[in-house]
Amino acid sequence: MKILIIGGGGREHAIARALSKSTKTDKLWCAPGNGGISAIAECFPEIKATDLDGMLALAEKLQPDYVFVAPDDPLVMGLVDKLNEKGFKTFGPKANAAIIEGSKAFSKGLMKKYNIPTAAYETFTDEDKAVEYIKKRNSYPAVIKADGLALGKGVIIAKDFDEAKTAVHSMLVDGKFGKSGSEIVIEEFMEGTEVTVLAFTDGKTVKPMVSSMDHKRALDGDEGLNTGGMGTIAPNPLYTEKIAEECMEKIFKPTVAAMSAEGRPFKGCLYFGLMLTKDGAKVVEYNSRFGDPEAQVVLPLLDTDLVDIMEAIREERLDSLDIKWSKNSCACVVMASGGYPEKYETGKEISGLNSDGQAVNAANSAYVYHAGTKLDNGKFYTAGGRVLGVTSVDEDLRTALDKAYEAVGTISFEKAHYRKDIGAKALK
Repeated sequence: MKILIIGGGGREHAIARALSKSTKTDKLWCAPGNGGISAIAECFPEIKATDLDGMLALAEKLQPDYVFVAPDDPLVMGLVDKLNEKGFKTFGPKANAAIIEGSKAFSKGLMKKYNIPTAAYETFTDEDKAVEYIKKRNSYPAVIKADGLALGKGVIIAKDFDEAKTAVHSMLVDGKFGKSGSEIVIEEFMEGTEVTVLAFTDGKTVKPMVSSMDHKRALDGDEGLNTGGMGTIAPNPLYTEKIAEECMEKIFKPTVAAMSAEGRPFKGCLYFGLMLTKDGAKVVEYNSRFGDPEAQVVLPLLDTDLVDIMEAIREERLDSLDIKWSKNSCACVVMASGGYPEKYETGKEISGLNSDGQAVNAANSAYVYHAGTKLDNGKFYTAGGRVLGVTSVDEDLRTALDKAYEAVGTISFEKAHYRKDIGAKALK
């Protein structure tokens, strides 16, 4: 098979690597791709993932057997629909299903209608009404979310009334997140342990993947601003078999059934962001695709051919496929540009990588996923906020983490920063 992957981050590198291991893959393309992905797939950096017409033209030129649409924006914008109309096989949900991520107001309404456990909430488009609601509730921290996509940064956890009021104003009046913040969701703050579970689904059957633990805050000790993710581990040891069974019956199956009942069958990878509270597991958020950097730790543990899974989902026969997973642990440490997730500089030369973008001096089996890099005249340069995801697999988590950090120590670029405590909570 010839496969075109849409996207250009660490998640897409993980998908490309998983597909490259398939005996059924003959040729891989990635648009736009990045410096590291170019070692295993032919890249088209001139086309943005959100350029739907450009992507369609590229597909018509290349004639791939499959198009794997990986990022949220093109999914929500309807790239899968456009490709299907032209007869291309795809992996990823159509726009009417991707709305589960594209609109928090929609997803919260879905959970309320179908009794799927989540935080209490209200939605607003009017600043005064939102502020009045916050004042009336008088419960802090308060969670204020932009309704639409905001690169994983559209959530503000306000410690007090003033912070909450400022957050509402920044979204609804100042337009901090553009159209994405023209409607907001205000919800109760849930206390507990966060867990991510990605799941394959064909609209009828749902098959959860290995659980993972993301680290959203920029700095050690869960300090600093929210980011797209500074590192991950899998599996998450706090996600027990008993909790998994509860989530399957109360969250996973009901969500897939609810989407089908609404005439929005979800086919692809459905991301469940969960909070394990004293009252049981509750949904924090849904995503309509593989998480980033969750894909970087989950896909290396997949023992079943990813192409076989894609085919089973497209043909709605996921129930007959036995998906196998490694018993090992995987850890990913993100190396980011100085200043991320706020203002940062790009174009910094990265040292310690070989011509394939892998850690040249790492004496272990670490693998470097490229999130924001550019290859120019045989040298790699930073080209994003999150630059690299240094990943290692081993029989136990501590060794996997040690190997990942050892490899991180061999790679450098100006103002690089990374968390030193990835996975620490899981080792307690």
